[in-house]
Amino acid sequence: METKYLATLVTIVETGSFQKAAVHLNYAPSTVTAQIKQLEEEFGFPLFERVGRKMELTQAGRDIMPFVQSILQNAEKITSYNKSPSQLTGTLRLAAPDSIFIYVMQPIIKAILHEAPHIQLVIHSVPSDDINQAIVSGAADIGIDCDKGRFPESVLHPASRPFQACLIGSPFMPPVERDFLSPHQRKPFSMICNEPNANYQKAIEAYFDRKDILLNPPMKLQSIEAVKKSVMNHFGIAYVPLFSVEEELQDGSLIRLETELDEQFFPAVCVYHRNKWISPQMQLAFRILHEQLGIVFDGKENAEI
Repeated sequence: METKYLATLVTIVETGSFQKAAVHLNYAPSTVTAQIKQLEEEFGFPLFERVGRKMELTQAGRDIMPFVQSILQNAEKITSYNKSPSQLTGTLRLAAPDSIFIYVMQPIIKAILHEAPHIQLVIHSVPSDDINQAIVSGAADIGIDCDKGRFPESVLHPASRPFQACLIGSPFMPPVERDFLSPHQRKPFSMICNEPNANYQKAIEAYFDRKDILLNPPMKLQSIEAVKKSVMNHFGIAYVPLFSVEEELQDGSLIRLETELDEQFFPAVCVYHRNKWISPQMQLAFRILHEQLGIVFDGKENAEI
């Protein structure tokens, strides 16, 4: 039984289809199909069945997945045994919202690749709402996210250094429209956001409710860059992490609008699966996350590497 065939099986489950697994593994689709057929012949039972338009694991396939994961983890333990970071191979999968990926994760990614240049780093830039699912499903090993206060029991979430958020507007905004301290106002523009369920977004919404500041219906976009560009063009205002707009505030392409939340800090978290084996690649990432973001880990993820 080839462990690479088992890895193909796991990749199909994680990506959700044979086609996506083939792209992820850089295999021809026929190779993926042939490997699964070989496993089914060796096991003596089918691993997948068609449900509607989707291929899903059979009950037998679901039953053996913990054993498949264990085999692959043990194989990786043997392969990585007593290796320095520079000798590590394998894959490390990270997930983060694009604001964190663009403005926080870059030096972390650089440090990981500097210490372990031979590992394959897979980055999932996904909405904050999808990160827990990426961890639970196994699509990502580690996620960096805003603390939403609710996590599945299977997900651990040690805290990172807190961050500040700020309300931003266009420099073309008339001075009379820049007041967000006085109560009972009606503003002629929308709140623009790309993470409507983030903790800082909930905080500004509660602030506006408390102040009785009414806005036009919100505008939801897919990326922090689209949010910033829309605010620059005076389509509305946005409440975003301060680290994502420092350059624009400095060069004057955006302005900071004063609120009573200006001194408030919001927690961020690192998330990973409670029952996941902490691979040497993950241990390396945990150490760098601790060094650069101050995340404090407890237990098995503290193993030296």
